[in-house]
Amino acid sequence: MKKIILAVYIALFSLSIIHAQAPVKSSSSEIYESIQKLNFLGSVLYVAAHPDDENTRLISYMSNHVKARTAYLSLTRGDGGQNLIGSDLRELLGVLRTQELLAARRIDGGEQIFSRANDFGYSKHPEETFEIWDEDEVLSDVVLAIRTFKPDIIINRFDHRSPGTTHGHHTASAVLSVEAFELANDKTAFPNQLNRTSLWQPKRLFFNTSYWFYGGKEKFEKADKSDMHSVDIGTYYPLKGLSNNEVAALARSQHLCQGFGNLTQRGTQQEYLEFLKGDPLKKDENIFKGIDTSWSRVKGGNAVGEILYEIEKNFNFKNPGAHLPQLVEAYQLLQNIEDEHWKTQKSKELIHIIEMCAGLYLEASAETNWATPSEAVKLEIEVLNRSETPVTLVGFKTSEGLHISKNINLKNNIKYNFNEVLNIKDSQEPTTPYWLNKKGSLGMYYVEDENLIGLPETPRAYKVDFNLLINNAPFTITKDVIQRYSKPDKGELYRPFEIIPEASASISEKVIIFNTDAKRFINVTVKAGHDNLEGTIEIEHPADWQITPKSQKVNIAHKGADQNFTFTVTPPKTGSEAYITPIVYVGNEAYSKELISMVYSHVPQQTVLLPSETKVVRLDIKKKGKRIAYIEGAGDVVPESLEQIGYQVEYITPEQISAQTLRQFDAVVVGIRAYNILDNLQFKQQELFDFVAQGGNMIVQYNTNRRLKVENIAPYKLNLSRDRVTDENAEVRFLKPNHPVLNTPNKITQHDFEGWTQERGLYFPDSWGREFTPILELHDKKESDKKGSLLIAKHGKGYYIYTGLSFFREFPAGVSGAYRLFANMLSLGKEDLNPSEK
Repeated sequence: MKKIILAVYIALFSLSIIHAQAPVKSSSSEIYESIQKLNFLGSVLYVAAHPDDENTRLISYMSNHVKARTAYLSLTRGDGGQNLIGSDLRELLGVLRTQELLAARRIDGGEQIFSRANDFGYSKHPEETFEIWDEDEVLSDVVLAIRTFKPDIIINRFDHRSPGTTHGHHTASAVLSVEAFELANDKTAFPNQLNRTSLWQPKRLFFNTSYWFYGGKEKFEKADKSDMHSVDIGTYYPLKGLSNNEVAALARSQHLCQGFGNLTQRGTQQEYLEFLKGDPLKKDENIFKGIDTSWSRVKGGNAVGEILYEIEKNFNFKNPGAHLPQLVEAYQLLQNIEDEHWKTQKSKELIHIIEMCAGLYLEASAETNWATPSEAVKLEIEVLNRSETPVTLVGFKTSEGLHISKNINLKNNIKYNFNEVLNIKDSQEPTTPYWLNKKGSLGMYYVEDENLIGLPETPRAYKVDFNLLINNAPFTITKDVIQRYSKPDKGELYRPFEIIPEASASISEKVIIFNTDAKRFINVTVKAGHDNLEGTIEIEHPADWQITPKSQKVNIAHKGADQNFTFTVTPPKTGSEAYITPIVYVGNEAYSKELISMVYSHVPQQTVLLPSETKVVRLDIKKKGKRIAYIEGAGDVVPESLEQIGYQVEYITPEQISAQTLRQFDAVVVGIRAYNILDNLQFKQQELFDFVAQGGNMIVQYNTNRRLKVENIAPYKLNLSRDRVTDENAEVRFLKPNHPVLNTPNKITQHDFEGWTQERGLYFPDSWGREFTPILELHDKKESDKKGSLLIAKHGKGYYIYTGLSFFREFPAGVSGAYRLFANMLSLGKEDLNPSEK
C-alpha cells in the first residue's frame, strides 16, 4: 500500500484531517442561514473545465448572499495537472483534486458536479480538445447536469467566442454550455436521459468576464459594457464574521496541490456577467429578475412558505428547537406538492434543518475503517436528542437489510448507544472512485452505471437509516457508516468506512529499466484484507521475459498486514517493452489490483483500487558520470528514474548548496517548477553557476514564467514564455544534428521521440542569449516553430542546460528515448572521465 503523509495545514477553522471528515455540528447562525436558503427557490450553475477554474467569489456570493442553490460543473477532475504537495499524478491526482473541490464547496456553500471528460493535458484549441474528448458524450453530460440540477441561471467561466486564446478545455466548456442551454429542453436530444430526469429550460446564460479576457484593466475600462451586469461580491456577512471575499479565498485555498493557497481579501469588488442568451435584462438588473424565487413558485407552496417565512422573520437564536413544531408542519405540507424537483430538494434541506434544530446527533461508527466481503463488523450506534421536542427512535435499518426496532422516547440530552453487527455482503464491490472502475480512453472515463454520471464521488455502500418520530411525524435520516477513533497526539479522528478486496498486490517500482540483460530482483507486496489469508502469488509476464520462481505461497496471519516476496526477472537480450502484473490467487478468486491509500491533511482519506502493473523496459543505454544532486521542485519521479539507469542520486535542499557540497557531484538536476516554489533557491544561484564553471553540468527542468523566485534563472539571458507543444506526436527536427547531446554516448534518432505521452513539453523559453545553442525544433499544427525546448550553453568548463521537454511525464511512462536523451545531457563534457566513471 502506498502511503502519503503530508503536513499541510491551513487556517480555516483549524481545518485538518480531523475537520475534513468529522460530522457537521451547526451553530444557531448556520441554522438561520440554512432557513434563509430554504426560502429561496432559485438556482445557479457555474460551468468551467477544471478544478480551480471556478470563481469561488461568485459561487460564494450566489450561495451566501443571494441564497441560491449553487453548483459548479467542472467538466474534468484535473487529472492532467501537476501536484505541488505530493507525487500523485494522473488518475490519483484527479481523485485528490476532486476532494479539493468538495472541500472548497463545503466552505463556499456550493455543490459539485462533473462530466466524464478526462483531463488529458493542455490543448490549445477546442477543435484539438474535441478530437480527444467524445464531444457528444461530454455534451450529453452537460445537458444531464442542467436537466438534473435545473438551474435558472447558467454562468460560464470562459468565452465560447474566442477559441485559441486560452486552454482548449476552457473554451470547450463554454461551447458545450452554450449548446446545452437549449438542448436541455429539447426532447429529441439525449432522450434516454428522460427516463431518470426531465426537460428543463434555464432562463439566462451569462459569461463571467473580467479584464483578464480583454488583455488588461485599461482595455476593459474602455470596453462596451452595455450587455454586462456588475455585482459587488465584497459583501460582509455578520453571521459568519467574514466577508464574501474571505470565504471565497478560504475556499480557493483548498486547491493546495495546484499551489492556490492565498491570503484572504476584504472590501468591495466587482464581478461582471455578460448576458449571452435567454430572457433579456436591462443593465445591472438583478439576474433573477422575472424569476419567481419565492414559495409561490410551486403549486401548493404558499402554505409551506407562510410557515417558513415566519420562522425566518422571528428566528430564535437562543433556542432553535422552539421552531420544531412549525418545521415539522411545513415538512408535512411539503409532501403534498406535485413538483417533484422542488419537493425532493426542499425536503432534503428541511429534514437537515429539523435535525439541526433538534440537536440530533446520529452516528454509526465501525470498529475498523475497512472490511472485506462476507466479513462481520462491529458497529457502535449513537443517538442523542438535545431538544425539548418529543423524539422517538422507532429503530434503524442497515444497508444490508438488518431492521432493528427500538421504540425509545429520546429524553433531552440523554445519550443512547447500541452495539450491532454489520454483515458485509458476499458480492459487495470494493470501494473505489467509480470513474476508475473500468478502463476508459485518453479523453473519456468509462462509467458503466449511468446513474453515477455527474456525481463527485462514489456513494458509500453502507449506511444506517434512523427511523424517527419527531413531534409525532415520521422521518428517516440516513448516515454513512464511518470510523470514529482517537490518537493521543491528535484527539478525535474520523475516517470513511471502505470495502477492500481480501487480497491486493503491488510492485514497488512502476517502471523498471534494464540497461543490460543481467537479471534483477523485484519486490512484490501482498496485503491481506482479512485474518489468515492463504493463497499463492504469481507474476503474469510476456514470453520473452523470464520470471522465477513461478509461484510463491501467501500466508498472512493478520488483517492489514503485508507479506513481501522477491522474484527474479531476466530481460531479453535485445530491446523490449512489456508489462508485468502480480496476481494473488485465493481459492477460486484472482486479485490483480493495487490498494492505494491517499492521506492528505486537508481532505478525507481516499481508498483507490487500480490495476497493479509495472512496465519493464530492456534498453541499451550508455552514460558518463555517476553522482547527481537533485533539487526537488513540485514533485516528480525523475530521481528514481535516474537511479534506475545506474546513477547515484542524492536529494539536496537549497540550504545545503555550497561549493564544498557540490564538489562531490558530476551534475545538478533541478526539479520541475523548483524556481516557482523554493524561496531560498534564489540565494544559491551563484554557487550553482560556479559549480558549472568548474566543470559540472546543471540541468534545469521546466518552470512557469509566472511567480518565479529568481531574476536570473540562468547565467545568461533566458526568457521563459508560455510556449508549449501539446501534441505528443509532433515532429521533432534536429537543429544541430552533430551536437554531442544528440550523439554521445547514445545516438539519438527520431525513434527516441516515439511513444511520448501527454505532450512534448511546456513553458519553453522564447528568447535567449547568444551563448545558448537550441538543439530541437518542434511545433503544434498551424503554429510557428518552437526552438526553446532544449537549450545548452557552455559556461566555463561545464554546461548549463534548460529544458521544457516533459521528462517528468515520460520517465514514469518508461519512454526509452527520454532516458537516452537525458543520459546524454548528463554526460556532456564528461569525455575525460576514467572508464570506471563512465
